Amino acid sequence: MLTMAYRNRFKGTSMRLPQRDYRRAGGYFLTLCTKKRECFFGDVVDGVMEFSAIGHMAKRCWQEIPDHCENVRIDEYVVMPNHLHGILIIERRLDNPLVETFHGRSLQEGSSLSQKMSAISPKRGSLGAIVRSYKSSVTRWCRQNGYSRFAWQSRFYEHIIRADRSIDYIRRYIVKNPSNWGRDRNHPRKLLPPIKSPPIT
Repeated sequence: MLTMAYRNRFKGTSMRLPQRDYRRAGGYFLTLCTKKRECFFGDVVDGVMEFSAIGHMAKRCWQEIPDHCENVRIDEYVVMPNHLHGILIIERRLDNPLVETFHGRSLQEGSSLSQKMSAISPKRGSLGAIVRSYKSSVTRWCRQNGYSRFAWQSRFYEHIIRADRSIDYIRRYIVKNPSNWGRDRNHPRKLLPPIKSPPIT
């Protein structure tokens, strides 16, 4: 079953490649979650997502990513009660697409703090910078509009979409998310710790 296959495949671990320049042109399947999977974005009712005010803003900011990020376009996406799935396409091609990253080089002990921070910070136009900007926009709106409890999970999960027909499977997985919400691993029922039965006396 497609949904189960993708739920198991994109399950909690980043597939980020340490040597890859994430400014490189390509398609990326992303999952962004709220802190502690809290349902800030709304609820799914009869297979249809009903947005809260925060959910509407999360959707709007995602749609506006191409307005703020050059050579980036959005593909299929869905905002769920406590997470977002989306495909981002980076269309720019760098003259030298493979650059050194923090993971791919050793910083000498004498390196300054600013050099070290620059090495590990998301580069302008990179996938990490795009996601950071998006998350910041939603968070800033929440702070300005009285939703101070809102917070994102600190990391995000991504999958590089290969040059095959896998993008069609991912699109279908995204579209079917609301109808499969009751079985989603991010559903609040799935996140609750198991209830311990009282001892039999």
